[in-house]
Amino acid sequence: MSIRTNILLRVYIAFGLIVLLSLAVIGQLYNLQYAQGEKWRNMASKSSTRYETIEAIRGNIYSVDGSLLATSVPEYELHMDMLAGKIEEDEVFYGKVDSLAAALSQLYPDKTTRDYSRLLREARKEKLRYQLIRRRVTFNELKAIRKFPIFNLGKFGGGLIVEQKNKRILPFKSLAARTIGYKNENVANGVGLEGAFTKYISGENGKRLMQRIAGGVYVPVNDEDDEEQAKDGADIISTIDVNYQDLAQKVLKKQLDSIQADFGTVVLMEVATGEIRAIANFTRTPEGEYKEKMNYAIAAAAEPGSTFKLASYMAMIDDHKIDTGSTIDAAHGTFQVMNPRNGRVALKIRDTEDHGGMISAKRALEESSNIAVARFVNKAYGDNPQAFIDKLYSFHLNEPNGLQIHGEGKPRVKNTRSEDWNKIQSLWQIAYGYESKLTPLQMLTFYNSVANNGKLISPLFVREIRRMGNTVERFQSRVINPKVCSDETLAKVRGMLEGVVLEGTGKLIIKNKLYSVAGKTGTAQIANGSSGYGEKSSHQASFCGYFPADKPKYSMIVVISNPRVGSHLAAWVAGPVFRKIADRVYANDLGINQQPAAVKFVGNTNLPKVKQGNAKALKLVHEKLGLKPLYASASAGIDTSAGISFEDVKYRTGTVPAVAGMGLSDALYTLGNAGYKAVVRGSGAVASQSIPAGNVLRKGSKIFIELR
Repeated sequence: MSIRTNILLRVYIAFGLIVLLSLAVIGQLYNLQYAQGEKWRNMASKSSTRYETIEAIRGNIYSVDGSLLATSVPEYELHMDMLAGKIEEDEVFYGKVDSLAAALSQLYPDKTTRDYSRLLREARKEKLRYQLIRRRVTFNELKAIRKFPIFNLGKFGGGLIVEQKNKRILPFKSLAARTIGYKNENVANGVGLEGAFTKYISGENGKRLMQRIAGGVYVPVNDEDDEEQAKDGADIISTIDVNYQDLAQKVLKKQLDSIQADFGTVVLMEVATGEIRAIANFTRTPEGEYKEKMNYAIAAAAEPGSTFKLASYMAMIDDHKIDTGSTIDAAHGTFQVMNPRNGRVALKIRDTEDHGGMISAKRALEESSNIAVARFVNKAYGDNPQAFIDKLYSFHLNEPNGLQIHGEGKPRVKNTRSEDWNKIQSLWQIAYGYESKLTPLQMLTFYNSVANNGKLISPLFVREIRRMGNTVERFQSRVINPKVCSDETLAKVRGMLEGVVLEGTGKLIIKNKLYSVAGKTGTAQIANGSSGYGEKSSHQASFCGYFPADKPKYSMIVVISNPRVGSHLAAWVAGPVFRKIADRVYANDLGINQQPAAVKFVGNTNLPKVKQGNAKALKLVHEKLGLKPLYASASAGIDTSAGISFEDVKYRTGTVPAVAGMGLSDALYTLGNAGYKAVVRGSGAVASQSIPAGNVLRKGSKIFIELR
């Protein structure tokens, strides 16, 4: 055999072996795919498993008084394996399917017994292993369903597949809904407290072993016992007070309805702590309704208008440029700033009314004269505008507050290096609240520093984080500036703010006899795009202040945009909202500097001193003790050796009686007879009452009495 023939033979043999091997592989593939395909597919179906994430239950959000603001409740989705172990036989399934359908129809009447029976029978016919039965099933409903026919055959035998899902609910529905917020994967960082504190609330997810069944559907291998348990989220204790929040929302919405404004916001803050007690925001919809769509208080940076004048006067007084008694010409309501280059009018400054010629700085703030403050600022800083801006920056008005929740609007106060700084106009306009932008909460934070003896602190929305009832982290307001100005300046501007309410623009609406208020009205024109402010521009009205003015406990801002009905002036638009909320807060807060009227007794002061309450009860006590009542109206020389002196409770109809010093029974009797509802705290005798005696109060109102 030649070499060539030998080589060809070997090649043919190798090639033949390759062909035979290929045919064998093809044959085996055919065998696996078709001859044994059903067998291996069933085996793969039974053995194919994977892990799926189990979402942890999100923590709760509570108000400062312990009320539940947001929580997660379990919600279940029910499926059924039509070929489960104990119903694999037709006689078992068909013998009880109609009873199951009837039970489901009774629990969920949206489908008839026939509908449910048809659904179950068709799923059985198609041998479905994951037939949907019901979504959004409550825990109590699930307990009942487990006892239904077929489903009561056991966890695996009856074919019931239960998947738990967590549903987030707000027990108070719309109350502080925007501040509570939500966690949404489509929104970066989420919204409100839910978004900002999601790392605490979310907890740690677990894992569940899932098995693939016919149709490529995965079902839990174990219905309830998870392979790796989820760790529930921690709870948040917010600073919101549900009573004040409800009050703020109702008062704001009622005012917006009456004046048909575009939107409005209210923030109530505790002075010493910076804790936000209430924050309400409403937007007018195209249908004329008001809903919470945006948190204007923290996000909407806009020109504040006259509320900014506090910063201008504080800067000038602290720099010793003016004093409260310094005077300037208010130019009878209109002042023109001239362009020195061409002699034309560069800016017209107007007041809402003619304040006469010369006016003091204090009176100018009280009457909100734009001309006066602008001329004061120009006179003080005209040669060095940046010095004025630097002083404003020292108040941190150009810096965000650094809130605990996302979305804070960026403040802006122009400086002389800004590209849009106008050498002729900017200094004048910044003086009375234009060419600057602040959010309502940023402005409130500044006013709060005045109420807080000069300490500027960041607002607080969350007080602490708790897990299993134990505090794991506590928050306190960050001190931005321990002293925004000197004590002398502070005393002067506080007096000026009180004057606004006592003698100025807040006199008619906000001034009251029960407690003192300090603050400032602000009416700002809203620019209409490229057309500027103009004569027909809309307005934004605000009032920012604190109360009681002598010992401030709360600060508050009200901002309302573009009122369409009635006056656009802040005193009449924002003022009523501030007054109504402050009145109710003052009436309900027993620790807000309310001192009960002094109790005067007559007779022998060594004997018990009593105020007349329930006359029948008093008479019975005197009879049993053998004592005689000695009335305060008797002559000064009465003999008190055999009696107990007491004075009758006298009050005019519609006014609050004095119950301090009484026992609970007498206090309830007296207040009830006067037409008021008493809310009791503590035990013992009445130590204080929320509304001092003699004040006029509508019948049916609540009066809190504290016993000690």
